[in-house]
Amino acid sequence: MAAAERGASRPTGDNRTSRRHRPPPLTLSAHFRLRGANDCFRGQSARTWCEVEAGWGGERESPEQPDRRPEAGGRRPAGGMGEFKVHRVRFFNYVPVGIRCVAYNHQSNRLAVSRVDSSIEIYNLAANSFQEKFFPGYESRSTEALCWAKGQRLFSAGLSGDVIEYDLEQLSVKYSVDGFGGPIWSMAADPSGSYLAIGCEDGSVKLFQVTPDKIQLERTLERQKGRVLSLSWHPSGTHIAAGSIDYVAVLDVQSGSTAQKMLMDKRHPGSQRRRCVVWGVAFLSDGTVVSTDSAGMVQFWDSETGTLVQTHPLASSDVLSIAVAEKEDSMVVGTAEGTIFHFQLIHSRSDGKQSQWVRTKPFQHHTHDVRSVAHSPTALISGGVDTHLVIRPLMEKVEVKSYDAALRKVTFPHRRLISCAKKMQLLLFQFPQRLELWRLGATDAAGKNEDILPLSRNAEHLLQLKKKGPENICCSCISPCGSWIAYSTASRFYLYRMNYENNSVSIKRVSKVPKFLNSALQILFSADSTKLFVASNQGSLHVVQLSEGTLKHLHTFHPQSGTLEAMPLLAVSPDGNWLAAAGMSNGVSIYDLKHLKPHGTVPAYNFPVTALAIAPDTNNLVIAHADQQIFEFSIPQKQYTDWSRKVQKHGLHYLWLERDTPITHITFHPKRPTHILLHDTYMFCIIDKSMPLPDDKTPLFNQLSLREASENVRRRHAHAFKISKKFQPLLFMDLLDEGTLVAVERPLEDIIAQLPPPIKRKKFGT
Repeated sequence: MAAAERGASRPTGDNRTSRRHRPPPLTLSAHFRLRGANDCFRGQSARTWCEVEAGWGGERESPEQPDRRPEAGGRRPAGGMGEFKVHRVRFFNYVPVGIRCVAYNHQSNRLAVSRVDSSIEIYNLAANSFQEKFFPGYESRSTEALCWAKGQRLFSAGLSGDVIEYDLEQLSVKYSVDGFGGPIWSMAADPSGSYLAIGCEDGSVKLFQVTPDKIQLERTLERQKGRVLSLSWHPSGTHIAAGSIDYVAVLDVQSGSTAQKMLMDKRHPGSQRRRCVVWGVAFLSDGTVVSTDSAGMVQFWDSETGTLVQTHPLASSDVLSIAVAEKEDSMVVGTAEGTIFHFQLIHSRSDGKQSQWVRTKPFQHHTHDVRSVAHSPTALISGGVDTHLVIRPLMEKVEVKSYDAALRKVTFPHRRLISCAKKMQLLLFQFPQRLELWRLGATDAAGKNEDILPLSRNAEHLLQLKKKGPENICCSCISPCGSWIAYSTASRFYLYRMNYENNSVSIKRVSKVPKFLNSALQILFSADSTKLFVASNQGSLHVVQLSEGTLKHLHTFHPQSGTLEAMPLLAVSPDGNWLAAAGMSNGVSIYDLKHLKPHGTVPAYNFPVTALAIAPDTNNLVIAHADQQIFEFSIPQKQYTDWSRKVQKHGLHYLWLERDTPITHITFHPKRPTHILLHDTYMFCIIDKSMPLPDDKTPLFNQLSLREASENVRRRHAHAFKISKKFQPLLFMDLLDEGTLVAVERPLEDIIAQLPPPIKRKKFGT
């Protein structure tokens, strides 16, 4: 039974893996029913009672049977929220890419994450750790270092030997500069952010000055004997600690010479037979240099005398990463065994003149190598080969012991990788280097709640479309009719025409694509598949007319504010008259497609937009934000609707606001105008605007516990939010028609099975 069904006080989220409810391993499902009060009480009020009933069924990958629960009351429901047949999809073979680097920005409270495929993600930790920006990867690029510099500018470097700066407004690579030292293994910015130091394969440490428009090489410091694998600036900016193989060098920035060299201590068992690789260094303001190495030790050095002050043997394998808090009273290190260790500076005298670094807590939140760590003012952040980004708040740093102090584990992207052609019942899956097109299975059988329906046609893999060139795919979309597929890399846009005849699929590329469509940040088709909307990274929105195998440019909406801010989210009204676009400044722009002119803007909110959609008939724009707030804006009237004002006045349930995964998709029921359908990674919800909103005393998730309650209790707890946690982790859910849903899940067990084996650790008693 799920945590919510047991009456848990908090929602099941991506940061509580031990409490997840994992459904049986099926690939397509069956009946899914949200029940109403009339379902169990004939002749009673038509107000809906919030109870979630769900059933499994459909295509199976294994013969094992799913868990079944008897139907309440022993009879089929007849009304309420309606009955759905659910295609439960588990053949999206998505595997997140391992994390290589993390870099925390103290000024903006943002976290940059680089993965093994060189893709970059930026998380806004102040906005519920929302992944607000994404830069696609590049095949021949390997990112080994990531750092922030002056003016909140982001840089990366790697084995290609180039230093790259990213444009955070246009979500593109701004430029790249040769490091002139071969592959780059490490990089660090000085405390002022005015200089970048890079550690190269040839043993050199090079200084680049950060100018307003670019970076330029200033000079090269004294070359070391081996590659420079780690770097750290002294807080004064006068010296740099450089970790290499078997030693740590302290370099004088002004003279460029080596001021001190510390040879690694090899007292760890077995370390004499191998070279000691210094994976990480940290230079403290009191002159202490902290090193982590392949011998499994954390060592503290006096940089003036070059003597070893303190040693902490941590593991039998490598200690790969280190990060120090801004106040230098706490640090975190990560090991190849998946463990992170927390060190704190303990004062032995009341006057603070004597202090010592003490290892206080080990945490095992990873199964594989922890390649990089970061330290925010209130949390330890780690990432590695197991693909999880873990944010663990420090309880002593958190003032209010609330839900904000809970562990967060981010596994899945906060952007859509799946699009659906509802009319043809097709799913398009986006991978970094290819697209896959699948046709859903079908059944002719009918059944009752929780029945598994036999398939008359299995799901079919129709097409695999590989990208061209070294750039990874950044966005893709299939038209609602299934006749068009579009995708884009960072520099090229591709459009294909699909043809289905006699159970075969043919594809033809549209060769004459206008030059202004050289890249796209987001792609969307109109409901009738006659128009294509392309959001460029220059802030422009292009409207293209589609006909048989050709396209015609109709109009381009330029940024209204005069900036070049990218628009990563698009929504078009079903009647084709309105287009909404959300930028990264938390505002939403609305365009009149009938007259091809700007219509207005939705007032900016303090948190980023995570999903938006336009309702049929009413043309109301529903917007979900990173803080879990939901707004409804009337496009024709240019104001918030009465229901939206009611929500803001009443307030949303505290359990709803404490969810730690963002809403990623919103849609509407074609026959029920008061219903809003939306989902995040761990729940699917139907909001009935005709029902009263729940208060904090009303159970939000555990409505199944009300089954045996009296009629008065049920009526008292009835509210607008109908929530199911039957399907998770949920990457995509949408209505195919008024009675059919498609749910795409990605079980964590399937992802873990495709990762490399972790380091075996000796356990007591084995």
